[in-house]
Amino acid sequence: MSQKIDAFEYAPHIMKELRGHGALITVTGADGVANPMTIGWGMLGIEWSTPQFIAYVNKTRYTHELLEQANEFTVNVPLPDADEAARARANKILAFCGSKSGRDVNKTEELGLTLVPGEEVSAPAIKELPLTLECRIIYRRDQDISLMPDDLRLRCYPASAEGVDIYHTEYYGKIVAAYIAG
Repeated sequence: MSQKIDAFEYAPHIMKELRGHGALITVTGADGVANPMTIGWGMLGIEWSTPQFIAYVNKTRYTHELLEQANEFTVNVPLPDADEAARARANKILAFCGSKSGRDVNKTEELGLTLVPGEEVSAPAIKELPLTLECRIIYRRDQDISLMPDDLRLRCYPASAEGVDIYHTEYYGKIVAAYIAG
């Protein structure tokens, strides 16, 4: 049983997690397999009078390919009051999902994750990182790194100096449900 929450009451915690350990963005592929990926870049806010989570996904990632097809995702975050064991488990999950590709391994099986069916989207919540935002993509935009200051562009996209395009797509996800998965 999930507990409904106001995403914005948890905004400071969500942003702290993104800055520190990261969060998961989870999308379900056409094959029905859930693919969680660790993200460290994201924003929570209101645009067009709509509550949104904006996720930044590098175009080289398998998750990018899935998002282009699925048009929805969940954001999965550990609880702010997680005990030491739950925090350690969450850190292990985040490290694994940030270093392995869903092209090569079924991360949910490998980690033994407990998937909780989404309430409004096909992507699941993950019980081990239970603070969940369900999002439907309402807008997407490829970043134009030529508009960035040189120091920022070279720090975040060093290969671009060699002519390699490795930028991110911004996925604006309308938050359609927010809860603690149980």
